[in-house]
Amino acid sequence: MSERSSVEQINGAFMREAASAPAVVEKKVERQTERLRFEVGPESERQRLDEFLAARIGWLSRLRIAKLIAAGACLVNGEAANSGQRLRRGDVVLFEPGEWIPNAATPEPAPLEIVHEDEDLLVLIKPAGMLVHPTRNVKTGTLANALAFHLNQRRGTATDGETSEPALVRPGLVHRLDRATSGLMVVAKNQRALSALATHFQRRLVKKRYLALVHGQVDRDEMVICAPIGRDEEARPKWRVMQGGKEAETRLRVVRKEGSWTLVELEPVTGRTNQLRIHCAHIGHPIVGDDWYGPADQTSRLCLHAAELGFHHPRDGRWVEFRTPLPSDIVEIMELFTSE
Repeated sequence: MSERSSVEQINGAFMREAASAPAVVEKKVERQTERLRFEVGPESERQRLDEFLAARIGWLSRLRIAKLIAAGACLVNGEAANSGQRLRRGDVVLFEPGEWIPNAATPEPAPLEIVHEDEDLLVLIKPAGMLVHPTRNVKTGTLANALAFHLNQRRGTATDGETSEPALVRPGLVHRLDRATSGLMVVAKNQRALSALATHFQRRLVKKRYLALVHGQVDRDEMVICAPIGRDEEARPKWRVMQGGKEAETRLRVVRKEGSWTLVELEPVTGRTNQLRIHCAHIGHPIVGDDWYGPADQTSRLCLHAAELGFHHPRDGRWVEFRTPLPSDIVEIMELFTSE
């Protein structure tokens, strides 16, 4: 099957779902101090109770909601409920969420550099130093939190003490960048776009190119780095080139050489953890600012930037492509190295 026919097949499924998707949103939700009240609209007929609540309570995971339901924190029409219970139009759902704990869907206002946005997706430039998703130790200040705020800031308008509130829009993180890496990312705004884009990424129908400042002068103008990457629990860092690792391939092209550094373009054919950093170090040219795989230096950041991103739009299959120049802090590091 050709790439074009494959994309058309994926996007065809997307459009069929879009055509049949309900256009109506939930009718009402009344927020109380300790209990949330929802009235089920016709669009949620036959929906599972846990799915219904997860779409409307952004600060709780579906697993946490299921546990609370099992513990008796939810009533449907005044009676005890279970997670798999199918809802009917007009049902009244009362839910006590308990203690508030921030997570990936907790909205937090933060500046976002958005370069494109439409009804299905947005493309933005993630700054260096920002986590894409909360971790065990970091629960706030991530890109996911900022996106949750951006996508839901217009939800609900107060009228007579009640709030008209549609289902929560959850950011669909199709791919990720390391915390230290800056650059372009695409984020799905609905489940259909997320499914289509995830399939595109999985089938390698997406164009991803990075710019990296590396130590030393790379001799060859172009090369393909093929070195398997695996996880060694005894080593630090754990991810490295090793026998028995998974196949990993990176295409490298020299953009500019100057003194003690080289600016290269990197295209990851595969998507292993820390692949670009590991492969550059493997050929003897670690990325500037990489304290894991390269020498310690005084630079302010890892000099790796996702500069190009291209993909087939999930709604109609057209090819869209985005480019962003090197950020100013990497340019300043290049100038500093040149002057030495």
